[in-house]
Amino acid sequence: MISNNARMPQAPAVLRFPHGFLWGTATSPTQVEGHIENEWTHFIAQDGSHCRTACDQYHRYPEDVGWMKKLGSNAYRFGIEWGRLQSRPFGEINRKELDRYVDLLDRLKTAGITPMVVLHHFSNPPWISEAGGWTNPGTTRAFVDYATRLVPLLRDRVHLWNTFNEPDTYACVAYLLGGFPPGQKWRLDRFQRVIDHMARAHIQVSNIILARRGPSGPPEVGISKNWTYFHAYKPYSLWDQTTAAACHYTFNKYVLNAFLGSGRVKASTFIGLNYYGRVRFHHFAPLIPASGTPVKRLKDFGFTCDDMVERYPEGLQNILGYLHSKCRLPVYITEHGAASQDEPFRERDLRQNLASLHRAIESGVDVRGFFYWSLLDNFEWQFGYTKKFGLLSVDFSDPALPRALKPLAHVYARICQANALVQ
Repeated sequence: MISNNARMPQAPAVLRFPHGFLWGTATSPTQVEGHIENEWTHFIAQDGSHCRTACDQYHRYPEDVGWMKKLGSNAYRFGIEWGRLQSRPFGEINRKELDRYVDLLDRLKTAGITPMVVLHHFSNPPWISEAGGWTNPGTTRAFVDYATRLVPLLRDRVHLWNTFNEPDTYACVAYLLGGFPPGQKWRLDRFQRVIDHMARAHIQVSNIILARRGPSGPPEVGISKNWTYFHAYKPYSLWDQTTAAACHYTFNKYVLNAFLGSGRVKASTFIGLNYYGRVRFHHFAPLIPASGTPVKRLKDFGFTCDDMVERYPEGLQNILGYLHSKCRLPVYITEHGAASQDEPFRERDLRQNLASLHRAIESGVDVRGFFYWSLLDNFEWQFGYTKKFGLLSVDFSDPALPRALKPLAHVYARICQANALVQ
C-alpha cells in the first residue's frame, strides 16, 4: 500500500519551441576555412598559432555538412569571405571561388539545412586594410559594390542574410583594446567612425537585399549584435558603476542606435543576438578570464565562468525582452556557446540559457532560431586554439585534422531533433 504522504515521481518538464524553429550551428571563414588572405593571415595569436590552415574547411566543407546532418540541425550560419571574391576594389566576382560557396549552399539544401550568410565577420580584403579599413569612408562604397554584385548571384539560394557580425566587438577590439588588427588602442574616434561607416553600409546593403525577392519569398536581413552586460561587482562602488555605465552606453546603446535607432530600424527585418554573459568590474578591472583574471579567483568571488566570461543565463531573457520592446523585430540567437573542456558544465550552461530563451518566447518575444557557437573547435582570434567552443573537437596536432563529436554534441542533437528541451 502506498502511503498518502508518498510523492509520485514527477514527469520531466518539456520546453517545446515554436514550429519551424531553426536549430543551427555557426562558424566564420577566418576561424575555420584556412588558405585565406586577409589581415589575419600573418597574425600570430597569444598561443603562437595562426589561421593559415585553421580547420581546413575550405577543402573539408562536404564532410562538415555531414556532421551537421548527424547533429540533426536544420540551419547553418557561415560567412562568405569578401577577399576571396574580389581581388581589387570594385572588381568582378571571382566565379571559381563563388562556385565553392554555391556548392556548399547546394549541399546544405540537399541536407535540409537552411543557410544564414554573413557578409562581414571581422575580416577584410588586403586592399581594404591597406586603405585604412573601416575608418575610411570609401570602404562603405566598396562593400556596397561587393554586395551589389554578390546578392543577385545567390538570391535563389539564400533567404537569411547577416550583413555584419558584432560590429561592436570588431571596432572595440581593433581600435580600443588592440587585440585585433590593426592593433590600435584607445582610439575612440576611430571606434565611432567604424561603427558609423558600417551602419551606413548595413542600411544600403539591406536595401539591395530586400529588393531581390528569391523563390522562397521576401528575404530577411539584419546585423548580429553582441550584447554583454556590464555591472559593478560592488553596487556601492561609484567608480566601478561609472565604468560599467560607460561600457554599456558605448558598446550596447550607442551601437544599437547606430544600426537600428529611429527610422534606421526599417532597413532590417530581424535582429541577430549574440549572447554569452556579463562582465563585472572591481577597482576598474574586468573580472573575466579573457582579461587574465584567474578562474580560481573568480570562483572565490562566487562567479560562474567558462574560459572567457561570466555566465549569466537570466540575462538572455532580459535582453530579449528589451530588444522586443525597443525594435519590434523578430530575433535570431545567432551565437551562444561556452568555451570550456568541462562538458558537464557546458551542458548545464546550454540548458540554463535555453530555459531563459524559452521564458522569453513564452512572454511574447518572436525568437525564430538558435545557432550554437560553434560547430567546430577553431581559431579563436587573438586567443588562437586555446578556447574550445566546438560541438565537434578538432585534433590540431594531427595534419589530417580529424573531427569527433563531443558529449555536448549528443545533447544538442537530441534538442534539435525534438525541437524541445527536456529538463
